[in-house]
Amino acid sequence: MDHSDSESEKESGQIPFIEIKGEEKSGVKCFDASKFLERSQSDAALAVHNICSQDIGPSTSMENVSKDKDVLNGTKVSETSKVYFDLSNLDEADITSTVVSKDVKVKFRLDQDLDTQKEESVVTYLSYSSPVSSPSVCLRCVETNTLHEQTEVQEEKIVAAFATTEEVPVCTFYTKYPLLVQQTHGQDSHQAWVLKTDNIKLRYQNYCYNLERSITALKRVSIDEEAVHLREILGILKDAWSFPVYGRDLAYCLCDIIRNEGILDLIVKNCDMECKETLMASISLLEQVMSTKNRETIAEDGLEKVVKMTYKNIGNCELAQETTGILENLFKVSNEVSAKVIEYGGLNVILYWCRSSNTKILRRCAKAFANLALFGGPENQEIMAARKVPEWLFPLAFMEDNLIRYYACLAIASLVSNKEIEASVIKSGTLDLVFPFITSVKPAEFAKSDYFHRQGRDENWLQKLKPLLCSRRKESQALAAFHFAMEAGIKAKQGKQEIFYNIGVIEPLKKVASSPCTMVSKLAAEALQLIGEEVPHKLSQQVPLWTTEDVAHWLTEVGFKEYAQRFVECQIDGDLLLQMEEEDLLESVEMKPRMTRKRFLRELINLKVTADYSSYDPTSIDPWLMGILPELSQYTYQMLRNGMDRELLGTATDEELKTECGIKNGIHRRIILQHLDDLSNTDQSLLLRRSMDLGASLSLSSHPRPVDVFISYRRSTGSQLASLLKVHLQLRGFSVFLDIDRLRAGKFDENLLLNIKMAKHFILVLTPSSLDRCIGDNDCLDWVHKEIVTALTAKCNIIPILDNCEWPEPEKLPEDMRPICFFNGIRWIHDYQDACVDKLECFLQGQSNAKQSRPTSPARHGQMVAHSMSQNTSHAIQSPK
Repeated sequence: MDHSDSESEKESGQIPFIEIKGEEKSGVKCFDASKFLERSQSDAALAVHNICSQDIGPSTSMENVSKDKDVLNGTKVSETSKVYFDLSNLDEADITSTVVSKDVKVKFRLDQDLDTQKEESVVTYLSYSSPVSSPSVCLRCVETNTLHEQTEVQEEKIVAAFATTEEVPVCTFYTKYPLLVQQTHGQDSHQAWVLKTDNIKLRYQNYCYNLERSITALKRVSIDEEAVHLREILGILKDAWSFPVYGRDLAYCLCDIIRNEGILDLIVKNCDMECKETLMASISLLEQVMSTKNRETIAEDGLEKVVKMTYKNIGNCELAQETTGILENLFKVSNEVSAKVIEYGGLNVILYWCRSSNTKILRRCAKAFANLALFGGPENQEIMAARKVPEWLFPLAFMEDNLIRYYACLAIASLVSNKEIEASVIKSGTLDLVFPFITSVKPAEFAKSDYFHRQGRDENWLQKLKPLLCSRRKESQALAAFHFAMEAGIKAKQGKQEIFYNIGVIEPLKKVASSPCTMVSKLAAEALQLIGEEVPHKLSQQVPLWTTEDVAHWLTEVGFKEYAQRFVECQIDGDLLLQMEEEDLLESVEMKPRMTRKRFLRELINLKVTADYSSYDPTSIDPWLMGILPELSQYTYQMLRNGMDRELLGTATDEELKTECGIKNGIHRRIILQHLDDLSNTDQSLLLRRSMDLGASLSLSSHPRPVDVFISYRRSTGSQLASLLKVHLQLRGFSVFLDIDRLRAGKFDENLLLNIKMAKHFILVLTPSSLDRCIGDNDCLDWVHKEIVTALTAKCNIIPILDNCEWPEPEKLPEDMRPICFFNGIRWIHDYQDACVDKLECFLQGQSNAKQSRPTSPARHGQMVAHSMSQNTSHAIQSPK
């Protein structure tokens, strides 16, 4: 269950406080609680002081307090602090006193006066601002030695006698729906575990009491009055989800109560309710009760009604968080259910709201995409690719919010594992944002960034993540290893490490931990350490430097353990491994099965592609080959061993590539020959690898302007709008360059400016304070300043996009960039972004944005020219007058 980020609402509630009066009946002396209270003033005061200092939960339970614990922490109060009761004749007593529940055996003692208490029995309630949200005002009952020694039979008789009265409502949910908390193999001592368990059970008891009270009231009111009680239940659920470490366990138990008591059916029925207040309360609660069993229940009965409700409310900002949250959860039931959700319009709802600027809505959209990619199966993944989900994941993965970035990266990493859509996923450019995210955050810190992450994921969800560890894409492996490293820390605190053994993820983690990829192996090793497993031998990414032992270890990891000894006997190290061919396997290693040899050669090619040849590659042939096609990197080592460098490669013939470089694949040779002209310009070839060019030809030399649009933006305020523009333009057929790394160094500075010169159009995203750094920058040190000047010099078609930005006085800007003030600009209206992009497309196709012949006064820069648009929308361009 993925819960809301909003704060829990404060609701009023009551806790029963009981005074129990004893009496003599039929000649039998009964329990007289008043005698227990008649003590000295000093003793009463001391006892109150010690008890009130303990904040341990909203209710008390004799069962929940271990015998070996001293409630007063061993502090000696006074000689009269121990009070004994004679319960020897209890079996024959007729007890008429009242009780709230089985767990209340003695009167609560709080804020007692210095005077001794009177004997009159009173039943009172403690009201507080919220039954669940804030730290609860709570007491632990004082247990006497005699009560410790009573048998369970005697306790049950006390409860049975007390329960005969109807003066105080009895909480039945706590016993009807017990919370089972089993001791796990965590780091806590037994005593610490008992205290923790008591705290959880006490909190659950309070939730049950308040939930029963709200549900009982809900069943008695009319439809129009349901909203009040639904919001009370909502507050209880939100507070349960936010409980540290064990919030999921508490919330799932409450979700079971809501289902079994018929409330889930009620709120599903209310999804077509006309009453706005009841509808909003029902939808808000529905999002919070999406436990595993509740999701399955809705999938069996009510799925169509719920999903169509979300589709009906497209555009309703008041319900956007709830509707996207509901779909987020429905996408992680099964691939069949996901297909039905898509059929009923659920995917369209998420695609609509993923253009929002609301962080909470975008978080739910990113989670929905991730769940659909993980649980939807290959067929639904192909539907996602057809609906351009990989493209829409780019602005989500480009956000500043790490939660949105994470789930967007998780979705794209899952999609790229499907070979049927791998090409389209790579073309979207979103995959390039995975490694920047992983390098920017640490698993342990990321887990603390959101209280939902601190709960961890359930076994079913983690099982779906396991295939990513076995993917041949390093981005998928890295993100899966990142999550398991985060999850291992959470499960270690909960004492639930056995979940990793249940899903069989230990061996894949060990395989990844020993892989040559440094980033991936480091994350997998961190996960293994937190789980308590031994970290395997780490292989260097410098494969040519491998020893014979390294080769043998690699063979074991990729499934050829039976041949490891033979490789050792032949003294095959990393250098010889990279040169091996099929004949060597047959003659030297005696690998006779042909299909086994094919399987080995496939693993060897993957190793060659991921290997690091920097120590043998002074002229950077391998980065150049990788920039053209990653599969070409398998030929790098053979080229380097035969003395090939970039200069010689520029004049190589087809025969030389075949015989000297070992490139037997004719298609690969043709691709290399087509790109030999690029070797004369190092900047262009390196530029190609860093760009987000999504449609241009790989040959830069054959196209003087390989990209249609270059987008310039200020990272601090303009990244979301820049990424949205990129997706909109890409979906309309334009190739777009968007710099994903604003921290430039070395020759990449020149590469970026070169790409501006090669672009047809220059879009300048102007958000608040975008040009502030340009004012007074006469040395052209600011990068937005540099990009603008380069675009002016290259005579690109410049189109400013203004989002709540006003032009500064032209005189304040450096002289070399002042002409930018005299271009027509489009005012961005986020709610009508399709209309804004329509106008932008007109500018791009007609190249109608020529500079004006005379300056525009700053006062006139803010004026707008309205344009008639469909659905009563309006758009504005900046007046040139």
